[in-house]
Amino acid sequence: MANPDPHGDVAIRELPAGWCDIVGRGRMGEALAGALSDAGVPVRGPLGRGADGAGASIVLLCVPEREIVSASTALAPGALVGHVSASASLELLAPHERFALHPLLSVVGAGAQFAGAACAVDGSSARSLSAARALADRLGMHARVIRDVDRALYHAAASAASNFLVTIEGMAERLAARAGLDRDALVPLVRATVDNWAASGARAALTGPIVRGDAETVRRQREAVAEGTPDLLPLWDALTAGTRELARTMTRSEPA
Repeated sequence: MANPDPHGDVAIRELPAGWCDIVGRGRMGEALAGALSDAGVPVRGPLGRGADGAGASIVLLCVPEREIVSASTALAPGALVGHVSASASLELLAPHERFALHPLLSVVGAGAQFAGAACAVDGSSARSLSAARALADRLGMHARVIRDVDRALYHAAASAASNFLVTIEGMAERLAARAGLDRDALVPLVRATVDNWAASGARAALTGPIVRGDAETVRRQREAVAEGTPDLLPLWDALTAGTRELARTMTRSEPA
């Protein structure tokens, strides 16, 4: 959910002079250190956990959420301190002047392409929010202010769009394999579906026997899943119920 800038001037996007320390040598730390350096930001790191950030103007913690407090506590005072968690509160970084910066994309390591992605930002002050926006700008991302109260919901949306999608495609892959098809046969369908959803939204992109009201085909599909992969039946039933509800919202929205 995009929110109005709580600090007023949404046009301000400035980085303080000096080093940006990246703390955390995981996939996000490696990717951000390389991308920010390539974008002309003076970067130190990625540094190991326990780094104190001495002399840095910005310290960006790329550590697991459970380690944010301890990593923040180890930092010398003075720098703007940020985390890259999707859902963690800014208060985990107190008493530092603080910000959050979460790229809304799947990062698997160094060389990740950030340009064009949305980026959830927030800040405890106008200066810290300005720095978060500036970092997003340097990476070619589109900054969106997500307040603390909305961060869990924002993260749930991201999980549904990415993690749950992979779970569903894993189910499709197993069902296709039992019918003699490999994953590659499904890829054009998946890509076309995602393109249609991106262009028109969920209701306009929905096709198939449920939205057509073809109950007999839906019944045969369920019987085949129950026989061939019974462990997938609870997920299948939950998705069928959700798809029926989406189809019903389509019907209710049509003009009389």
